[in-house]
Amino acid sequence: MNATLIKRLFRVIQSGSSADVDTLCHRIVDEERKQGHEHVARDLERILKDRTPGKTAPPPGTLQRLPTSRRDSAPLVQEIPVDKLRHHMVLPDIVERRFLRIEKEFAARTRLAKHGLKPRHRILLYGPPGCGKSLGAERLAWHTGLPLRKVRFDTLLSSYFGETMANLRKVFDAAQTSPCALFLDECDSLARSRGERNDVGEVSRITNGLLEMLEDYQGDGLVIAATNLDSALDTALFRRFDEVLKVPLPGVDEICRLLTTTLSPMETDPAINWRDLARAMDGMSGSDVVHIAKNAAKHCVLEGRGQVAEPDILHSLAEIQERHQD
Repeated sequence: MNATLIKRLFRVIQSGSSADVDTLCHRIVDEERKQGHEHVARDLERILKDRTPGKTAPPPGTLQRLPTSRRDSAPLVQEIPVDKLRHHMVLPDIVERRFLRIEKEFAARTRLAKHGLKPRHRILLYGPPGCGKSLGAERLAWHTGLPLRKVRFDTLLSSYFGETMANLRKVFDAAQTSPCALFLDECDSLARSRGERNDVGEVSRITNGLLEMLEDYQGDGLVIAATNLDSALDTALFRRFDEVLKVPLPGVDEICRLLTTTLSPMETDPAINWRDLARAMDGMSGSDVVHIAKNAAKHCVLEGRGQVAEPDILHSLAEIQERHQD
């Protein structure tokens, strides 16, 4: 929307003329369509058509309510405040470049639209547990400036016929009208393969509904799904995303960076052989490596020493390895 239209909108709102507001709203729709923002224009038109005569607008600054379940009004999404988002990731260069490409395309979405192009906005992150899929979703929300809304499957899924689909529709409708980074963690709980022998009709309907909603999503935000790549995941799901990104386990180089970054607030013994330690942790998840470093720092503080030494890290490593064996 150009500056002239914004100024006119503010003036007619201040004057209190509903007829002028209505005319200007339609002008804004036309302007968005001329700029190639077809999905924005359609959303604005739908808002205008859905107005209820005599209904008053909410006071300025009123936050939009998050979608809730029909049965008990429980929240269907959890909104994570921006200051709580984690966004520092240690990734191989090729994976880092793909994350950056998503973020740059989102920032340039207006320029892309002028050429009839759309940014990547449906993202599937996959990889083994602990590799950083949830962290990747938080990072994308942070760098795009979008609020992160994480779907709560504990309230979304229902044993009542048709209720899960109704809840899912509410979530996607809210994401269409209020730009956000909608995060479906462990989306395989919804997108089970329709070819499973123990499949029932409701499972197929939910999977089909999710595929349809992903296909139809044209909001101004992102839809981010994450999965451990369960073999039962419906293969049609992959075709609904315009970016399918594998988040790998950290290699030796990434483990070194994770250890030194996590321990950066502490003094460390210059004699530490980071590469040997990283080799000993090769094959571990990023979350385990960070956990090892934090436990080593705690061990050092509790011992009353000023420097984290290699034995501190090896002690924490042994504890993690013992836990995994159990």
